[in-house]
Amino acid sequence: MALSKKTLINMYETMNRIRLFELRLQELFAASEIPGFVHLYLGEEAVATGACAALTDADMITSTHRGHGHLLAKGGDLKLMMAEIFGRKTGYCKGKGGSMHIADLDLGILGANGIVGGGGPLAAGAALAAKYRKSKDVAMCFFGDGASNQGTTQESLNMASAWKLPLVFINENNGYGISCPQCKSMAVVDIADRAAAYDMPGVVVDGNDVLAVHEAVSEAVKRARRGEGPSLVECKTYRWRGHFEGDACTYRCDEELKEWKAKDPIPRFEAKLIEKKTLTQSEADTIKERIAQDVDEAVTYAKESPMPPVSALMDDVYA
Repeated sequence: MALSKKTLINMYETMNRIRLFELRLQELFAASEIPGFVHLYLGEEAVATGACAALTDADMITSTHRGHGHLLAKGGDLKLMMAEIFGRKTGYCKGKGGSMHIADLDLGILGANGIVGGGGPLAAGAALAAKYRKSKDVAMCFFGDGASNQGTTQESLNMASAWKLPLVFINENNGYGISCPQCKSMAVVDIADRAAAYDMPGVVVDGNDVLAVHEAVSEAVKRARRGEGPSLVECKTYRWRGHFEGDACTYRCDEELKEWKAKDPIPRFEAKLIEKKTLTQSEADTIKERIAQDVDEAVTYAKESPMPPVSALMDDVYA
């Protein structure tokens, strides 16, 4: 698939935006400057970037508890996201959603989700609505290897197949469901094999290769738009940090982490772009410097934003 220079550079910028945003959150959490927990997407940037680059603004995504990367890849605003994570009134959800529940319907972001496997039914509903409206819009469900064992996920796969919904399932297989390695929670090696049970395509890609992710997901999206039903794309990747910040990661060894860091998706993509003369090293450095400044400005915006007033406690609460 031939991608334009603009698209390739946009993908490079998105990956770096996710990386630098998450690195800053890591620092802020360690300094006790933000409330609640954060689940960082460090190391998995190629998945969200490659997948969301195959979507239009009108397409919809459901996210996970590790959702910052998905939101930024779909066009989320750094300042509004940072303010939400700080619990401020100016955040996407007025400071009430926090890290795990950011949503923006205008961008097709139906919400991150603190419930493992909670995105599947939401994505199926969105895809059903798109089919009913005959809009040609596509829904995309991000879920992890742990969520692949949840009944909600399996029910969503079944429903999407039975009704030929325009839905693409993106499995981010980072090897661990909290602290449980995949080999101890399921007999299959490739989660994509489960797609056969629902009579849908299931493919495995290198989740640290943004172009491989984009190619596979683009085919699945095209298939969905043609009315041919759902697909499952499994992206093999790895999270650099623990399940959450503060996780001591005693369940995995340093050698494993070192091996995966050697497959860092960002320098891999950067080297490819420089080799193809799509980007120079100087231009790459400038992009990273600009994004780092944007992240700094987002932190300042969040810190200077007001807390939501106590009087707004019950606003926007419907149940």
